[in-house]
Amino acid sequence: MSREHSLKRLTTIMFTIMVAACGGVLCAQDTLNLPILGEVLRYDSSLDKLIPRDAKLEVIAGGFEWTEGPVWVPKSGDEPGHLLFSDIPRNSVFKWVEGQGASLYLKPSGYTGVSDYGSEPGCNGLVLDSKGRLVSCEHGDRRISVMTKQGGKRTLVDNYQGKRFNSPNDAVYHSNGDLYFTDPPYGLPNRYDDPRRELDFCGVYRLSSDGELTLLTDDMTRPNGIGLSPDEKTLYVAQSDPAAAIWKAFPIKNDGTLGEGRVIHDATDAVDKLPGLPDGMAVDKDGNIFATGPGGVYVFNPGGRLLGRISTGERTANCTFGGPDGSMLYLAADMFVCRIQTSTTGIRR
Repeated sequence: MSREHSLKRLTTIMFTIMVAACGGVLCAQDTLNLPILGEVLRYDSSLDKLIPRDAKLEVIAGGFEWTEGPVWVPKSGDEPGHLLFSDIPRNSVFKWVEGQGASLYLKPSGYTGVSDYGSEPGCNGLVLDSKGRLVSCEHGDRRISVMTKQGGKRTLVDNYQGKRFNSPNDAVYHSNGDLYFTDPPYGLPNRYDDPRRELDFCGVYRLSSDGELTLLTDDMTRPNGIGLSPDEKTLYVAQSDPAAAIWKAFPIKNDGTLGEGRVIHDATDAVDKLPGLPDGMAVDKDGNIFATGPGGVYVFNPGGRLLGRISTGERTANCTFGGPDGSMLYLAADMFVCRIQTSTTGIRR
């Protein structure tokens, strides 16, 4: 048994005991002695400038079905800074607060229908708009929504040329208010072959600040995670296709549309050897890319050189920077939510 597998098994056992003892999905966080998952694999010495040598991947919550879409919400008034994340199969969003643990924040989160809607009905990617409101990529309701201050939701967009989206997956805001997002078929009960599909492609879109929707590209088979470079001149898109597990970089033109994309990394050879596929990502202030993929989180420099990998041993869905100073990287890794201290910070727009 490998060291990585042994650590994964030990962490799983520990959280299984904790959940059983609490008689539910979660326990409140009443300790700083957190379980450790995986390890940091260093391929280039420059990774030491981004992730300290003594940094550990801590499990801060567990017992979920499939975690996704983490977003850090900064402290506001008496409300402490906290992490929101999706549990897609449970159609729920959970809230994690340091010293308190995780609790249910929102249900239903992505599907408000009355009939069964497959195994992944809830929301996926979460992001905050310029007003600090929660914007959700909703699988079951097949839309991008925004939560109002009164607690209700408004639909930002739910169709392209009158045809409903497949299942919006992940999103990122430009500083001018434009929203870039992806639309693969994973939220449909039968995915790509679902008879409910109205579009015959999986698109990458831009919703402008004045509400105009533009299809940017339909040449990616499974567009998934999405991110922007610090100068907002490059859009990064992950493709979670087992036959072409890649990350692409697209130049953004002055009108907000995209130029021809280039592949910055191909992980197809790792698909059958390590758990997971290219999925969500976070970009730091210097343009380094932290991208989930087979075996954990891949760390690329701005030029696309692979510096290392945060090996989780789990299918790792997404990540985001957060914490009081923005230097903590939070990971959604299957049934776990984890964090690791970095020496950098995420982009603050």
